[in-house]
Amino acid sequence: MDYAGLLVGLGNPGQRYAGTRHNCGFDFVDALLEYAGKAGQVMELNGKKFNSLLWRISLSDVRGEWLVAKPQTFMNDSGVAVQPLLAWHNIAPDQMVVVQDELDIPPGELRFKFGGGLAGHNGLASIAERTGTRDFYRLRIGIGKPEHREDVIGWVLARPAVADREKIRQIMSAALETFLIFVRKGFHEAMLFARKAGSDTK
Repeated sequence: MDYAGLLVGLGNPGQRYAGTRHNCGFDFVDALLEYAGKAGQVMELNGKKFNSLLWRISLSDVRGEWLVAKPQTFMNDSGVAVQPLLAWHNIAPDQMVVVQDELDIPPGELRFKFGGGLAGHNGLASIAERTGTRDFYRLRIGIGKPEHREDVIGWVLARPAVADREKIRQIMSAALETFLIFVRKGFHEAMLFARKAGSDTK
């Protein structure tokens, strides 16, 4: 069937990584599915051959249906799941929104962009390598960065402190609204909303 697009929430599978900074994308998918269950329809699909947990969602006030995925590869191999999903369902990379954690953005802030650099994010790098392009949308949820560069791996795989966790929780609702604005009104409106939402939480 034809989809309006693919939304991919990035993270690492397994309970060990639940609630860690690197799993913001998974948390976003959970929020989206909860919303769609109330304001539309959600159907769970068999994503085993795509190494993913997979759903089809529709929203009552949005044309078309979206494919939603949580890759069950580890973060560094996200493209192994994403590229076959795009190819099999005939979805172009520029119809894809990837939701990710972002070191370069403070907790409680949000950005929405199309294409551009990968900022050292291994999940994005894997997707770009496997698809052959960086031209896809990124919904970037700020997690901040550690004081020392060598602590990055431990930082992203750890659960944030209470204050930062609350900031990330609060911005998650704005991230959901950003996606809804995107599918209803387009990229420019969504980009502006995301930037303003981060400022409003300070």
